[in-house]
Amino acid sequence: MSRILVVEDESAIAELISLNLRHAGFDVLVCSTAGAAQSAVDQKLPDLVLLDWMLPGESGLQLAQRWRADARTRDLPVIMLTARADEADKVAGLESGADDYLAKPFSVNELMARIRAVLRRRAPQALDVAVNLGPLRLDPATHRVTGGGQELKLGPTEFRLLHFLMTHAERVHSRTQLLDRVWGDHVFIEERTVDVHIKRLRESLAPAGAATMVETVRGAGYRLTAAPANLAAAAPVAGPAATSAAMPAAAGPRSDAS
Repeated sequence: MSRILVVEDESAIAELISLNLRHAGFDVLVCSTAGAAQSAVDQKLPDLVLLDWMLPGESGLQLAQRWRADARTRDLPVIMLTARADEADKVAGLESGADDYLAKPFSVNELMARIRAVLRRRAPQALDVAVNLGPLRLDPATHRVTGGGQELKLGPTEFRLLHFLMTHAERVHSRTQLLDRVWGDHVFIEERTVDVHIKRLRESLAPAGAATMVETVRGAGYRLTAAPANLAAAAPVAGPAATSAAMPAAAGPRSDAS
């Protein structure tokens, strides 16, 4: 369930927004001040923030600027909600780091559409929509993964790991980044844990011939690709030799758990 932080000091508006978000299946946390919002973000990063400009004490604009300056919160999706509808205010809001800007009063339907649009761009794994890559299809709503015409059995951590990699395909992710995005930041576990779950993920994908889609990038981390180079190289080889030829590339460097 995607988590949305609503930062709004007008209780009636906050209640209206949170009610509709919960009805749409989101997990909602409401804060009425910038200080409370910062504390909530410090504890756990939400998938998206709806941020009012006019807050008691520190403004939403200042809060957004601070989040964009911090490496931990730099990519946090933010939609600014405010009664300030002048063009100069919209420009200031967007330049502060907001991904979108919605002036009050606004319709709930438009708000929901903008939330989904921002999540698709900045945090696609937060949406419960099916994802396809190569022979793989992952459906978060039914918690099923299929490949090569068969259902694949994944553990809960491997499912979350694959979901993140599929929604950020072809990019290299370090172990630290995977820990933050899959396990959650402020979770203190060893980076080697990522190697163990990558190994398990490859084993789960093997029945569909998709294990080599999870590539190890030496000195950088891991990448999920629809067209693994080692698979193309191994394609002309027939029989057991093809399997043995593909094994070293699939296993990755020494940093992988064995």
